[in-house]
Amino acid sequence: MKKHLSAGSARLPAKPSSPPGETGIEAMSDQEHSYTVEQTSQLLGISAQKLRRWDEQGILGAQRTAGGHRRYPKEVIDRLILANGGAIAEKTTRELASIKKTLAEKRRIIQLLIESEGRYRDLVETSHDLIWQTDGEGRFTYLNAAAHEIFGLAPRDLIGRCFFSFEANGAHVPNRRFLSMLHRNGEVQNHVTHLSTARGEDRWIGINARITRDDNGEMLGIRGTARDVTEQHLAIRRAEHVALHDALTDLPNRGALQRQVEAALLTSQPGAIVMIDMDHFKRINTVFGHGAGDQLVLGLSGVLRRVTRDRKGELFRVGEDQFVLHLPEARREDALAAAAIVLDAVQNYRLETAHNRVVSSITASIGVALHPLHGDDWATLLAAMDTATHQAKDQGRNRVTLFNQASGALRNSHRRSQWSRLISAALEHDEIALYVQPAMQIRTGVPVHNEIFMRIRDDRGAWAEARQFMSTAESMGYAPALDQRVLCRMLTHIHDHPNLPRQRYSVNLAASSISDSSWVRELVEIVQTSGVSGERLVFEVSEKAAMENIDATAAFIDQLRPLGARFALDDFGTGFSSFYYLKRFEVDYLKIHRSFTQDLQDNAESRVFIKAVNGLARDLKRQVVAKGVENAETLKLLKDAGTLYAQGKFLQPVARLVEGAAATRKRNSERA
Repeated sequence: MKKHLSAGSARLPAKPSSPPGETGIEAMSDQEHSYTVEQTSQLLGISAQKLRRWDEQGILGAQRTAGGHRRYPKEVIDRLILANGGAIAEKTTRELASIKKTLAEKRRIIQLLIESEGRYRDLVETSHDLIWQTDGEGRFTYLNAAAHEIFGLAPRDLIGRCFFSFEANGAHVPNRRFLSMLHRNGEVQNHVTHLSTARGEDRWIGINARITRDDNGEMLGIRGTARDVTEQHLAIRRAEHVALHDALTDLPNRGALQRQVEAALLTSQPGAIVMIDMDHFKRINTVFGHGAGDQLVLGLSGVLRRVTRDRKGELFRVGEDQFVLHLPEARREDALAAAAIVLDAVQNYRLETAHNRVVSSITASIGVALHPLHGDDWATLLAAMDTATHQAKDQGRNRVTLFNQASGALRNSHRRSQWSRLISAALEHDEIALYVQPAMQIRTGVPVHNEIFMRIRDDRGAWAEARQFMSTAESMGYAPALDQRVLCRMLTHIHDHPNLPRQRYSVNLAASSISDSSWVRELVEIVQTSGVSGERLVFEVSEKAAMENIDATAAFIDQLRPLGARFALDDFGTGFSSFYYLKRFEVDYLKIHRSFTQDLQDNAESRVFIKAVNGLARDLKRQVVAKGVENAETLKLLKDAGTLYAQGKFLQPVARLVEGAAATRKRNSERA
């Protein structure tokens, strides 16, 4: 513009000043034909200082009035405006457009921020989780609407208070630990605390918290979330209660006893465990019915609870007809005195059944073991108590016996303790081997089903058969865990080998497993989710176990039968009432005990028995499997007696079941 003006405008000649006496009309005419400095500055968009420099440099000259003021001819300025007006207008338009665009972007950003804040507030205020913030002292400065549900107060009524203003009894120590961890780590996740609301309601709250700090690292406050976890917390407590308590009496069970005794052993303080084993309990169930047995257990549990409270101990139910009294800090005399009171209380108890029949003359065999004298670990102490109880029964029942460390009893106790440790280790490390032997059709040699046997390592590292350790497993409560482990491994094997012939697999179950309703329910769920058809499974129950748990055995069969499973009565013929109770059980196979087959050539009575069983089985539509076949002569005699199926080493010996992962472990151990 500077160049343009220089080229288009020479310095204007100064107009002659008016002669003296010029009228005011002429002065007004000059004003009409010229612009002041201020007017020119505004019209050209140039500052007054710049106009002054241009005047001095001769770029745009000004006229002087009589008073010495500068004025610019209208004609020149208007011409300049016309010459440069397009550029100025274009620049102004661009500037205005840029300003409008900037303002529009700012308005858009502000609107987004407003919408974002609105969404945040909606989410925060409608959240079921408590969202909170405190100052540096832990006092609430903000809470969302969920505060009312957790504390029973509106958010505004909680400002200035803190979580632990509402802590319930017993929550003090964990909450102090929470604050210590928060200050140490800067945040804490999933801390559960017990609060009492303003309405006096119990709440368990899960808290997540993080410290906020300023630029210097100083603590400004705490912020976080919280959630009402009362329902989940109570559900976990109920599950723990169920897991550690007997369903019938609500007494703590064997697992709870083990926890308590192991905790006591850690303190090395003396104490005692007293086992109360009811005498002839099975007879009560048989004579008066299973309901009478439950009534008796409930009644006796009430009596024993009162004795326990008087002795500052705790009572546990560890078996169908077994209770254990734990007496912390009790010595020999205290334990024997408590056991004598228990024995007397049991003898004097009378039960009136639903049919107005009175059950009297109830007795118990009681075994007493002291810790740490008779054992400084759970397995040894339990074996000592079990041995003492067996001694009481062997000596005539209805008596109290303190564990006797005489050589015979001690050897038995040590043996049980040793097996207990071996079983526990086998379960912990999955050191359980599966062996298999088929039951064959005598006429064709075709397998009917494959029976699975479990073995664990003995103290020399050899694989021990189940008959060596199952009595210990039963008495010490390991049998259900062993049975479940074997069943799961068997199901996995069947599932992982779909190309094998579709034969059935059978496994023998312990009495304590089938009589545990929760264990049976879990078994049903395992089978249903295994991907293996129940039609490929055979569950075997020994005749002795079935006779002692008639109702439980029948219920077990009823629950598994809908899945397509089959059932076998194992060791048939060893019970005194096999034929009488056979009609109670819907079994598919009768597996004759090996004692009848191994002397079949020399014992006519055994041959008569085999023939009678085969005839009965045909009438009842059962199938007979003879076990323990060791030679061709026995097999021929069985066939002549009408037996269709047989099992034994003559047909095919027991062999290791080759599993997937198990086979790999086996090869690795052999290489080592």
